[in-house]
Amino acid sequence: MDVIVSSANALYKQLHKLTESARERRQQGVAWLDGEHLLEMALQAEFSIERLLLAENAFDGLGSRWRERLPAVPANCFSDSLFRQLAPVETPSGIAALVRIDPSHEIQGRDFWVLLENLQDPGNLGTILRTAAAAGVTDVWLSRGCVDAWSPKVLRAGMGAHFLLTLHAGVELPQVIRQFPGKTLAATLDGSDDLFAADLTGPCAFVFGNEGAGLTAELSGLAKWRVRIPMPGKMESLNAAAAAAICLYEHVRQDALAKTEHSLSGLSK
Repeated sequence: MDVIVSSANALYKQLHKLTESARERRQQGVAWLDGEHLLEMALQAEFSIERLLLAENAFDGLGSRWRERLPAVPANCFSDSLFRQLAPVETPSGIAALVRIDPSHEIQGRDFWVLLENLQDPGNLGTILRTAAAAGVTDVWLSRGCVDAWSPKVLRAGMGAHFLLTLHAGVELPQVIRQFPGKTLAATLDGSDDLFAADLTGPCAFVFGNEGAGLTAELSGLAKWRVRIPMPGKMESLNAAAAAAICLYEHVRQDALAKTEHSLSGLSK
């Protein structure tokens, strides 16, 4: 296989645009996956791998194993210096892939949603997605003002969560929240309901806003409950990802407790 060594190469230019531009990713319908972990997660979720991308120093070892696993997938090899320029991490593993972003990947069961309005930090979004996947969230809905969910930085922070969730990007959240049949809860600093005192059992949809501005009045007003996280210390607010983790796992805790109590009541009869 020929090694691509020039930044004037047409494929290199195309890939460079892809890693830098959310618009380019949307137009091509693909995302860049860096490293074996994300590639493995995408395969397990039955996403389509469009192309393997290899650094020259990984071609014979790591690259050979993956070319054997995916013999029908086109593969390209880049000089180590060019691969480093493409890779979104400081120490690339030597293998990357292009994956088809397919909105038809549906997950059955719609009882635990997260709605995100105008979230801007890639690390926050990736961490929220990772927490959401761990907590059992099925769907994540992102407003048009959110950072690109398929950017390399968000993918890196998400650690494969993208392939365990159904992501809906660029949606009108007011329309979405009206469709949810269960409890809808907006996390706000001035919420009237204490998170830990609220009944979070059953189907729930949590709404989280921008890191600085919070939720818009319209979306906050559409939620059935406005909940606040108690902060007995002297901090004014929490990081968006930390706040989301607390809310999502309080729902997990309450649901687990309710199921345990139901099981014990059945045994006592």
